Amino acid sequence: MTPEALRHLSRTDPVMRGLIRRTGPCTITIQRRWSPFQSLVRAVVYQQLHGRAAAAIFGRLVALFGGPGFPSPEAVLAMSPRRMRGAGLSRAKVLAIKDIARKAAAGVVPARRVVARWGDDEIVERLTSARGVGRWTVEMLLIFTLGRQDVLPAADYGVREGYRAAYGLKALPSPKALLEYGARWRPHRTTAAWYLWRAAEHAKANKAKVNKARKKRA
Repeated sequence: MTPEALRHLSRTDPVMRGLIRRTGPCTITIQRRWSPFQSLVRAVVYQQLHGRAAAAIFGRLVALFGGPGFPSPEAVLAMSPRRMRGAGLSRAKVLAIKDIARKAAAGVVPARRVVARWGDDEIVERLTSARGVGRWTVEMLLIFTLGRQDVLPAADYGVREGYRAAYGLKALPSPKALLEYGARWRPHRTTAAWYLWRAAEHAKANKAKVNKARKKRA
């Protein structure tokens, strides 16, 4: 993300300024070669799974098709659901991936060059028509595939927990409250979200250290 984003966040929010100083530069990695189809399929595979387990299943799924790259929507539609289940996918995820492939083949989930011309709200509305694809999934696509600068995934647990920890709250903020406060971060809410994710990680690490110290004293 740009130095302009860091300057804006530091100028408009003292707490965010402190986060930036402690964390250092924002290092979001954008997957510029991924298509929306690939991004959505990967997101569905990763839903409700830890990173390593999801990565293993995703790798097995892609390997089913035997090609050098990610399979086409048509190839996914032709693949046996039983073989997809054999890669470790649940029935619900197979149905979702099949529907995403169907919509990609029909152009409802468009090519990257097409979706790049659309506004964020239009992308959310179009892509959430696919089975198993909610707003959060599309927000991850906006951030990590399309590199959009002003996305605040207010329902994301990590973002909410990072906000709670950084701003000294006892309870998680509601998505509505987070969106209201986050209006001051516009038009760089993606960068703000990245720093809140880091704040959540830092709070988790600190909690683990405290718990470890307590066990030693016990």
